Amino acid sequence: MNWMVYVVKCKDGSLYTGITQNIQRRLTEHNYNNKLGSKFIRVRRPVKLVYKEVIENKGLALKRELEIKSWSRNKKLLLVNKDLS
Repeated sequence: MNWMVYVVKCKDGSLYTGITQNIQRRLTEHNYNNKLGSKFIRVRRPVKLVYKEVIENKGLALKRELEIKSWSRNKKLLLVNKDLS
């Protein structure tokens, strides 16, 4: 099963990057589950998926997640906007 790197936009406009094998389940966890959703996101709900990228294995997905997380907000927005256009 493939992995996905994803970026969600929070209610306050902040961006959160993560990885998962099931994007629908993870979005539900972020928006509704206090135990399984990200602690960062809990106070910034609801979130909306703005970017996803399929990666062939977990190791590569983790590397890509760290790469995106290291970017400036502006660079992340360029990635998101490119994907939305």
